[in-house]
Amino acid sequence: MHRNKPDQMKLLSILKNKFGYEGFREGQLDIIKDIFHGQSVLGILPTGTGKSLCYQLPAFSLEGITIVVSPLVSLMVDQVKQLKARGFKRVTAINSLLDHNQRDYILRHLHDYKLIYCSPEMLQNPYFFHRLKSLSVSLFVVDEAHCISQWGHEFRTDYLKLKDRIKELGNPAVLALSATATPQVQEDIQYFLDIPDLKKRIYPMDRPNIAFAIEHVTHWQEKVGRIVQVLKQNPVPTMIYFSSRNWCEKVSETLNQELPDSRVAYYHGGMSSEDRLLIQQQFMNHQLDVICCTSAFGMGVDKQDIRLVIHFHLPTQLESFIQEVGRAGRDGKESVSLALYTEGDEQIPLRLIEQELPTERQVEQIFGDLLKINSTSLPLKDIKEELIAKYELTETQWNFLKYQLEQQKIITGEQFHLEADVLENTCQRTLSLLRERAAIKIKKLYQFIDWIKSTGCRRKDLYRPFQESYQQPVYHCCDHCDFSFSKWNPPIQHQIEERVEGWEVELRKLFHQEA
Repeated sequence: MHRNKPDQMKLLSILKNKFGYEGFREGQLDIIKDIFHGQSVLGILPTGTGKSLCYQLPAFSLEGITIVVSPLVSLMVDQVKQLKARGFKRVTAINSLLDHNQRDYILRHLHDYKLIYCSPEMLQNPYFFHRLKSLSVSLFVVDEAHCISQWGHEFRTDYLKLKDRIKELGNPAVLALSATATPQVQEDIQYFLDIPDLKKRIYPMDRPNIAFAIEHVTHWQEKVGRIVQVLKQNPVPTMIYFSSRNWCEKVSETLNQELPDSRVAYYHGGMSSEDRLLIQQQFMNHQLDVICCTSAFGMGVDKQDIRLVIHFHLPTQLESFIQEVGRAGRDGKESVSLALYTEGDEQIPLRLIEQELPTERQVEQIFGDLLKINSTSLPLKDIKEELIAKYELTETQWNFLKYQLEQQKIITGEQFHLEADVLENTCQRTLSLLRERAAIKIKKLYQFIDWIKSTGCRRKDLYRPFQESYQQPVYHCCDHCDFSFSKWNPPIQHQIEERVEGWEVELRKLFHQEA
């Protein structure tokens, strides 16, 4: 495809006139130039430094359309809303919030858009992808590309199918973006996208305005008490991360009682899409002060003034921790990461890892059952439901197994194809991969635990697996070097908004319905 290759002055003009910025941040200009030259790029830039501009600016200048693969509905909605507010009308997102008529209209008018957001799962929708193939795709973006390595093997295996979709679209230039990626994760992204000549633009991912503190406590009540104490002294916009939906709700309720002057809400994947979107918008619009959330919240949330990120529970790896911490202080002002640790806290992420993968015994028994079936071809739905019920498989465990079966053509479309020799070989292959994935996950967890218990500089030890050095802190470094909450003097915003009404009332207002 012919590409316009605007010079730097032209790009600065587009940046100022279309996006309202006076200059590019570190990494943006180099990545954008690569795209205009048709180069596929892996861009690793710190959270909050404007990764989305790297594809949004080219999207409205290139001749064809840009596809953005995004992991979360809330992230798509937020991006589309921001772009439309800037005057970009030819942008849309295909997601679960659309009703039938809205989706049908967008699919029939897909050719009218320049920028289309979708999930990796939506790319497997035959009708949607058939419509995409009829268009000229000039850029294929994988936003939050670390999800390929982090989620692709079990939770969302459609990430590992992106390479096939890219080829079927005629191999457009690919831009993979992330805020955190170890050298191994970078290799995973390149391998699973199958782009040998992927150009790497890797920038330091540490944020010099964030201080790190870890406090060891004896039980969960002490964690809650410490959070109340910190927020009473520092009533700032705060995110608190949990590994459990129940804990999210439980602590949110306690904080609402203990902090009557703060507006607290919870957010997790068990809520409806509408409620989650509403909570996110309220937090973004300064109508909420504290969010108790699981990892389902935060990715791509462009709120500039989050001052404090607290980890009530531990994530399963350093990459997740850095992603979550990076949501603080996007405006460059002094912010803090506080992790609360109780001896034995690692048991929760260990259980989560176990729930993500089937056991070796389950795998052996499932393949044993498949070998006993006296048929060479059966509907997928019948066998799937039977196996999930019999072995009490989680959705993630089933996705892991299903992907292995698809790779060996045992599952194609909606059919099982059962051949004894193929099944036996796939069983051994699956067991080998299962052991490998479990070992990787456990190693990453204990790498994180080692950091929690380390006695050296928190900042230096945190970023060592990702980069050779780190930037000097602008304010404070960590609790081992120079930070304590007694030294922290964050800007306190006086709340002038009224307390938020119930979600149902707010939703009715949003949709102009009478209460």
